[in-house]
Amino acid sequence: MKLAITTFLSGVLFAIGLSISGMTMPSKVIGFLDIAGDWDISLMFVMLGAIAVYTLVFHLIKPKMKKPLFSEEFKLPTRTEIDLPLVVGSAFFGAGWGLGGFCPGPVLASAAMLNTNVLVFIATMFVGMYLGMALQPLIPNSLYRNN
Repeated sequence: MKLAITTFLSGVLFAIGLSISGMTMPSKVIGFLDIAGDWDISLMFVMLGAIAVYTLVFHLIKPKMKKPLFSEEFKLPTRTEIDLPLVVGSAFFGAGWGLGGFCPGPVLASAAMLNTNVLVFIATMFVGMYLGMALQPLIPNSLYRNN
């Protein structure tokens, strides 16, 4: 129950921050990506804030803990290789982010506005996620660096 409450409160904190910073508006994201035009640097400050919190927790607090507060172990990624599926998946993600102006977290926070464009984006995002999961088993193991 503590994990569920902590997760819920983290999600609320995240959504409030996205809304206050304006990151739920595609125009902000597209403005950040438009480095050759009317560049909007504000997304950089949101990223720097996230990096600062992550760095503090991961490098200063985590080493002093034997395990997380609400789990039996830290679940950290073990793969560090950059392989073709990662590059292709990242390109698809980036294309969707750049064309739509939405990243998954902000678009879910924006769903509360019940805007048709937001809801269509979310629906098609889930379709894309299921298509990706369906296609993943078809990727030959030889394309992964960590076989």
